Amino acid sequence: MTQLDQFLIRAEGLLARLESILPPPAHATDWGRATAFRWRKRAAQGVGFLQPVAHIASIDLNDLHNIGPQKQQIEQNTRQFVQGRPANNVLLTGARGTGKSSLIKACLNRYAGQGLRLIEVDKADLADLPDIVDLVATRPERFIVFCDDLSFEEGESGYKALKVALDGSIAGQSDNVLIYATSNRRHLLPERMADNESYKRSDDGDLHPGETVEEKISLSERFGLWVSFYPFRQDDYLEIVAHWLGSFGCDAGQIAAARADALRWALQRGSRSGRVAWQFARDHAGKMQ
Repeated sequence: MTQLDQFLIRAEGLLARLESILPPPAHATDWGRATAFRWRKRAAQGVGFLQPVAHIASIDLNDLHNIGPQKQQIEQNTRQFVQGRPANNVLLTGARGTGKSSLIKACLNRYAGQGLRLIEVDKADLADLPDIVDLVATRPERFIVFCDDLSFEEGESGYKALKVALDGSIAGQSDNVLIYATSNRRHLLPERMADNESYKRSDDGDLHPGETVEEKISLSERFGLWVSFYPFRQDDYLEIVAHWLGSFGCDAGQIAAARADALRWALQRGSRSGRVAWQFARDHAGKMQ
């Protein structure tokens, strides 16, 4: 083997290692291969790229029970967006396990055939929102940027980046991008009793909120649509259990017999949420098969 051959082999190995750590170029994104993407960053370079999601949750809108008004609002807003009509950024807040994230995934499954796409972004990467918007702005598809389980602590950089992306940039918001976020906190930041110390009372009886409080509610107010979710009653929980048991092949008799076990499962978990119902159904149906 000549010195040239050895050099070429070493060069090929070096290029292979470089390709393994560098993100793919924007033009290399295979838009037709996936309907959902994750925003990823290589730690060494700090450059982001869209990673296709190979296996998307198969949840359907018909699988989501006892959240009818919320489902109607989110589906209507998403349908307007897909059809090119005006639509709002959405903040889904409330009780855990009640279907906030599942509703967004179900909307993707319902409207993917009409050009809807989903980009999941971690809270730590929210500062990259302008780059994400620029990357997809010229695409014909309609993109929902999805931030799951969103909340902030004091001083986190992603907070202000999201504010700017929603309504604070000198650049207009792209017509083919919306932001959907879920959170257990309606105002996304912790609120403390000490914040109220900045309230002042004037002689005419008016209250003037302090700047700290104004800052904490300003982010959630930039979402055009707020949708609240509430804890399920026992009957609601059992209805969801029955739906999922049926989807796993259980008959009516088996579903009725599982009622007491389902209630004990919820008691042990301290919650009667849709997530707990789904987890029980998987466990129970798996043991019966």
